[in-house]
Amino acid sequence: QLQFVESGGGLVQPGGSLRLSCEASGFTLDYYAIGWFRQAPGKEREGVSCISNSDGSTHYADSVKGRFTISRHNAKNTVYLQMTSLKPEDTAVYYCARVGDHPCTWYKRFGSWGQGTQVTVSS
Repeated sequence: QLQFVESGGGLVQPGGSLRLSCEASGFTLDYYAIGWFRQAPGKEREGVSCISNSDGSTHYADSVKGRFTISRHNAKNTVYLQMTSLKPEDTAVYYCARVGDHPCTWYKRFGSWGQGTQVTVSS
């Protein structure tokens, strides 16, 4: 079963930056499209961004477009989410997962959720 370990979250002031990491456990990540999701308190989990395996193309939710950047480092078996200009509404637990491809889409997700990493944006 595909498993991921998310890390890199923390407390940051509005306007700050964080880089999240999604490391694959026990399998080679470069075969799959990977997506980042988040769940804020009292809200449903939502897709944030995804990156294709086939051509490296990316997709972002409108709420993070221009502020977040997804990338993958296959040699490190890791996908990153660089977050800049953070806002209080970005506060959530962030998760990664295998997603559908051609093109990447977070509306198709495979496997179970990991522990996630908490991001808190507050002054």
